[in-house]
Amino acid sequence: MSTHSVKGPSGISLGGLIRRPETGSLIGLIVVYVFFAALGGKVFMGAPGWSSWLNIAAEVGIIALPVGLLMISGEFDISVGSVVPASSMTTAMLSGHFELPALIGIMGGLSVGLLIGFLNGLIVTRTTIPSLIATIGTMFAVMGLTLGFAVLIKGSTSVSYVPDATTKALLGTFINGMFNVSIFWWLGFVAIFYYVLHISPLGSWIFALGGDKESARNAGIPTAKVTIGLFMASGFAAACVGVGQVMTYQTAQVAGGQAFIFNSIMCVVIGGVLLTGGAGSIIGIVLGTMTFAVVNQGIFFAALDPNIGSIIIGALLLAAVLSNDTFRTLALNYSPKKK
Repeated sequence: MSTHSVKGPSGISLGGLIRRPETGSLIGLIVVYVFFAALGGKVFMGAPGWSSWLNIAAEVGIIALPVGLLMISGEFDISVGSVVPASSMTTAMLSGHFELPALIGIMGGLSVGLLIGFLNGLIVTRTTIPSLIATIGTMFAVMGLTLGFAVLIKGSTSVSYVPDATTKALLGTFINGMFNVSIFWWLGFVAIFYYVLHISPLGSWIFALGGDKESARNAGIPTAKVTIGLFMASGFAAACVGVGQVMTYQTAQVAGGQAFIFNSIMCVVIGGVLLTGGAGSIIGIVLGTMTFAVVNQGIFFAALDPNIGSIIIGALLLAAVLSNDTFRTLALNYSPKKK
C-alpha cells in the first residue's frame, strides 16, 4: 500500500502529515527537548524547567508572530529591537516619572509601537528602499531618540515604575512564582494571528505578497495597506512586550531589547518560514519559538558552556533552512491518490 493512502485515526494521510511545513519544526523541538531533558534531569522536565523556557518563549514569541507574517509577505522588521525599550521608557516615563494613571502610560507605550510600525510601512511602500535597510535606519533613529529623551527628561538611562496591584496582576505577575502571565498573552496572540493567516481572507493576501508582489497588486490586492498593517502589527507586538517588561521588572532600560531582533528571526526561520517569503505557518512559528526557548534555557539546566548554546542554535538555523526547502519540495510534489 502506498504511503499516500495510509490514514491515521482521524483520517489524515500520513504521507501528507510528513510533508507539512511544520514537520521539520516539530522534529527539531522533540530532538532538542529530549537532549536537554536527558542532561537536565527531573528539574528541567519539572515546573522550574517548563516555566523557565515558556517565559522566554512568551516574550520572544509575541514578537516572532508578526515578524513571521512580515517575512511570509517578503519583508523584514529589524526595528523591533528599538521598539521594546522605547515603549518601556514611554510607559515608565508617563506613569512613573510624571505619575499619570497606568492606563495612560500603557496606551502611550503601545502608541509608540504603532507609530513606528506605521512609519516603517510608509517608508517601505512609498520608496524603493528595501525593508531590511529601512527598518535598520528606523531602529537606530528610535534608539537615539529614546536615549536622548531619557537623559533630557529623567537625566538617566533607566526609569523605575511600580505599577498598582491590578495592572501588575494582568501584565507582569508570576503565577505560583514561576509562570509569567505573558504566557497567556502569547497564546492570545497565537489565536489572533492564526485566524489572520489561516482563516481570514487577509491570509491569502499575505501569501500572495510573498509570492509575487506585482501579481498581487495586479490582482487587486491593496498591497500597500496590507504591508503597512503588518508593520504596525509588528510594532504593536514589540510594544506589548516592552510594556510587559516594565510591569514585570518595574524598570525600563534604554539598552534593552536588542536581543529580540535576531531571536525573533531565528524563531521564525526555525519554524519553517522561508527567507524568500511566500510560505510559512503560525504553528511552525510557535514550534520554532519553543525550540529556541528550550535551547536557550536548556543550556543552563544542563550546566553546559553557554557557547554550546550558540553552536546548537546556529546548527538549528542551518538545519531549518535546509529542511524548509526539503519539506516544501515534498509538499509541492505531493498529490494524494484516491482509492
